[in-house]
Amino acid sequence: MAVHLDKATIREKIARRAEQEIENGFYVNLGIGMPTMVANYIQPDKQMVLQSENGLVGIGRSPYEEEVDPDLINAGKETVTASIGSSYCSSAESFAMIRGEHLDLAILGGMEVSETGDLANWMIPGKMIKGMGGAMDIVHGAKKIVIIMDHVNKHGEPKILKQCHLPLTGKGVVNRIITDRAVIDVEKDGLVLVEIAEGWTVEEIKESTEAELTISSKLLETSF
Repeated sequence: MAVHLDKATIREKIARRAEQEIENGFYVNLGIGMPTMVANYIQPDKQMVLQSENGLVGIGRSPYEEEVDPDLINAGKETVTASIGSSYCSSAESFAMIRGEHLDLAILGGMEVSETGDLANWMIPGKMIKGMGGAMDIVHGAKKIVIIMDHVNKHGEPKILKQCHLPLTGKGVVNRIITDRAVIDVEKDGLVLVEIAEGWTVEEIKESTEAELTISSKLLETSF
């Protein structure tokens, strides 16, 4: 039976699970929105670097009120802290890092993901946006792309589809999807359900996913 949690708790659980994708030595980009929360859950013994396309290499956790520096922000214009050993660079240098394939991992938000790993996450037609941001560069520059998002939209409709309906950020770029209900890998033969959140059943996951799912023989149930 599905477990119903408040939105904040769901987002925290997704961010905590996404943190497990980061390995020692990784250079990582965190996308705007929920992905920025991942910085708050980095294990203290993990040696890695968080990079922001606006020119901060070495992002730390979110600041406490007394630590807020309005000039120290991430790409989403949220205030952040800088970790020990961090450095600052121009946006041009930051994108040279991204386009030069120096990022091991990018954790991004998503509006839609297709069964072939297409990603739509930068705009909804008719909605006012500030710009496309750096996502189109990141999805082609990072070695691994992990998308974190709700499994369904606010209308209860699937966000993991046979084919994306929104404008694409990139085709065939997604490696793994982490939602409030499951972890799904994008393989060359389609989508594979590898983890299921506690309280959900395989049948419920399949019903809330438009794309066809193959169930891993090593399916795990996790508490995220």
